[in-house]
Amino acid sequence: MNPFDVFLINPFLNILIAFYKALIFIHFPAALGFAIILLTVVIRMILWPLTTTQLRSSQKMASLKPHLDMVKAEHGHDKVKHQQEVSKLYKEHGVNPLAGCLPLILQIPVFIALYQVLLKVVAFDNADFLLNINQRLLPQLKLDKIPGPNFFGFNLADKPSQWSEIGILILFIPIITGLLQFIQSKMMTPAVKPAVPAVKKEHKESLEDSMAQVTSQMGLIMPLMIAFFSYGFPVGLSLYWNTFTVIGIIQQYKINGPGGIAKYLPSKWRK
Repeated sequence: MNPFDVFLINPFLNILIAFYKALIFIHFPAALGFAIILLTVVIRMILWPLTTTQLRSSQKMASLKPHLDMVKAEHGHDKVKHQQEVSKLYKEHGVNPLAGCLPLILQIPVFIALYQVLLKVVAFDNADFLLNINQRLLPQLKLDKIPGPNFFGFNLADKPSQWSEIGILILFIPIITGLLQFIQSKMMTPAVKPAVPAVKKEHKESLEDSMAQVTSQMGLIMPLMIAFFSYGFPVGLSLYWNTFTVIGIIQQYKINGPGGIAKYLPSKWRK
């Protein structure tokens, strides 16, 4: 068994089944679905400090945007001078452009492990399901039967792509998934502020311009991609992803406010 299984996948799986058995013990309905939600919340809370670092770094970078625009307007024609002034600006404000990258990179193995765990748990159609799961569980947590897959009328193993057999209601799953991802993406975009007075552009498009365009495009492309993946994945995975996204939205609002989604909100919810 590889280290990734030993240190991430198996511990997550044991925690998930522990939640499931605890909920079954108290006769809680839709136990597996709520166990997935609980596991996702626990993982999100563990990652909260890393995500906070990432969000605050993004906030600092966004606050420097007007200053970066001024530097670009003054020195955009001279790449060397422009880079020197940008570096000086970062140093003066204590900003490291790469500070938000490390927390994100550290989270990637956790995302992959959690995905693998849930993929195994919702594989109810696998004849060796119990064998595959039990060999990864502690003796006290071993299952004697397949967990009940129902979650408020949905089977956690069903896929929205099977809607013609299951019913059209399941198509709401990828729609909701894409919508939540869109909200989070918009919140990660800084609220529109008065722009620096325009100057005549005598130089080629800068890196900042290119990155802004890419960010704007990804804010639309990513939700569509996530919705498409949700269409072909089991409902249980969408349940995990949506829970993860909702907590991310809450954290984003708490730290950086509503961001680019502010214009769609009542004034009392804006910061």
